[in-house]
Amino acid sequence: MWRILRPDAVEVLKDERARSALHRYFAVMEKKLPARFQVCKHVDVGVDLSSDTDDLWQAHAQGLKELRAILSKLDSNQLELETLNKPKISLLDLKIELARRILKSCRFCERRCEANRVAGEKGTCGVGETSRISSEFMHHGEEPELVPSYTIFFNGCTFKCQYCQNWDISQYPEEGVPVSPTSVARLIENAAEEGARNVNFVGGEPTPNLPTILEALKLCQANIPSVWNSNMYLSLESMELLSGTQDIYLADFKYGNDKCAQRYSKVPRYFEIVARNHRLAFKDAELIIRHLVLPNHLECCTRPVLKWIADNLGSMVRVNIMDQYRPCYRADQFEEINRHLTREEFSKALGIAEEVGLKNVIT
Repeated sequence: MWRILRPDAVEVLKDERARSALHRYFAVMEKKLPARFQVCKHVDVGVDLSSDTDDLWQAHAQGLKELRAILSKLDSNQLELETLNKPKISLLDLKIELARRILKSCRFCERRCEANRVAGEKGTCGVGETSRISSEFMHHGEEPELVPSYTIFFNGCTFKCQYCQNWDISQYPEEGVPVSPTSVARLIENAAEEGARNVNFVGGEPTPNLPTILEALKLCQANIPSVWNSNMYLSLESMELLSGTQDIYLADFKYGNDKCAQRYSKVPRYFEIVARNHRLAFKDAELIIRHLVLPNHLECCTRPVLKWIADNLGSMVRVNIMDQYRPCYRADQFEEINRHLTREEFSKALGIAEEVGLKNVIT
C-alpha cells in the first residue's frame, strides 16, 4: 500500500544507531523474524490451567526459559517458527490465565489496590473488568522508527498527572468504547494490512488493561511488532506477564526523585519502581526511553534521569528527550510548571545528555 511518511521515518531505516539499538524490532517490522508474542504461542508449558497459582508461576518461569532458548535460535537463523507445533497450552495461554486471576485482586501496578475488578470493584485507575478505548488510529507523530504506528488509546491511568495532555482520556476511565480482545485483535490485523509498522498500546495507561491486551495478542494472526507505551509503574507480576510478549518498551522516565513524582503525579516510591522496571525491560526486549523535560526541573529531574540511564543501561540506549511540554489540565495550580519550556532549558537538557555520555539521543 502506498503511503506518505515523514522524511525522518524513511531516513531512520538507514540510521545505524537506531538499527543497532532496535535490531530485532527492525527485523520483525521487515518480516525477517516473528514478533515475540507469536513465538510465545509455540512454547509448551505443560501445565493444567486449573492448578494452584504458585504452580502456574513456576510453570511460567520455566516457560520463559524455553522462550529465550527458542528466540536465540530464531534470531541466529538456526530455527524457523513454522517448524514448531502449537501446544495445547502455550506460554501465552498461561499468561492470560494468570492475568485473569490478578483481576480478582488487582495488582497490575505498584499501587496494588487489590480491587476485585471481576466483582465490579475499581482501584485508583478506575478501570473495570472490561477495557475501554477512547480512540485507535494510525499515528504519525511518534518516534521516526515507529511511524506509522497503529496506536490504541485505553481510558484510565495509574497516575494522576496534574499537567496531563491526555487528561480527558487518562482521568475519565468510564468514558470511551468498551472493547473485547477479539475486536482488538481484528483491529490490529486490519492495521497491519494497511501498513502499520507496529501496534502501540498506550492511554491513559495500558497496564490495567493487560488481560485484554494479552488475549488480543493470542487471537491476533498478524506478524507485527508490539510496543508497550507506558509510565512503567507496573508491578513485578505485570513485568513477568509482559516478559517475552513485547518487541519494544516505549518507556516514560518522568522524574528524578520521589518528591516531584508525588507532587505532580500523586504516585509514591516512583524512582525505585520505575528504575527497576527499566532494568527489567532492557533485559527483556528492546527499549526506547522518553523523558519529557519540565520547566524548572532540569537539575531535580532531567539530570538524575539521564545520568541513571547512562550509568545503568549504557550510552547507546535509544532516548527521546522531549520538548513538547505545555501547561494543561491542572498545571495552572503549580506556578513553577505553568508555562512552556524555553529554548534555553531544552538546549541545557541536550547538553546534560551529552555530558552524562548518552550517544543515541533523538528529539
